[in-house]
Amino acid sequence: MSSEATTARAGAGTAAGTLLGQVLFLVAVAIGFLALGAYAGRDLSDGAAVAFTFGGFFMLLAQSFGGKAFRTGPFALGWLFAVGLVIGLGLGPVLTAYAQTDPAAITQAAVTTAVLVATLGAGGYATDRDLSGWLRPLSYAVFALLLVSLLVVLLGTAGSPLISLGIAVISGALIVVDFNLLRRGATEDDVVLIATGIFVSIVNLFLSLLDLFTND
Repeated sequence: MSSEATTARAGAGTAAGTLLGQVLFLVAVAIGFLALGAYAGRDLSDGAAVAFTFGGFFMLLAQSFGGKAFRTGPFALGWLFAVGLVIGLGLGPVLTAYAQTDPAAITQAAVTTAVLVATLGAGGYATDRDLSGWLRPLSYAVFALLLVSLLVVLLGTAGSPLISLGIAVISGALIVVDFNLLRRGATEDDVVLIATGIFVSIVNLFLSLLDLFTND
């Protein structure tokens, strides 16, 4: 291998490592805003919680289709953190109920989520094959399952463990794809969007595991 190729490869690796650090930082901050929202919204009524949940869902849709302003720059950062806060507000009463009735399930779901994210993220980042072609179909699939899950909540019926399992599997696959994209083709303009995708996948994975653990 020539010295030029070695230098180029080393430079690409350094750039990817920088982007990885930026994305992980944004994900951590978004999770912090989610935790803050969950604490602030712990006493919300069920109706208000559902409203905030749908608000977060539509904010994500706006980011997906809203153009460059939602994907890069200060506004995009603020939007990501606002999404985390709004989703947290919607989850506040739910997590409070779990904490009161089955606190062990929250711990199990959190630990399992952390282990899976670390494992799947490392696997996706280490994979040489370009997996970006899976990003769109997997995103559509998880949005469809989330809509079904929201409808189940609105109708007041018990959710199926199969739905939770499906969301968990697809969210895990999206984590692999997002980390793979970080290594192979991401730029500074993709940082916020990828961080949002990983953040949402982590939340979906955690909630799905929480539902599965409490349905054992």
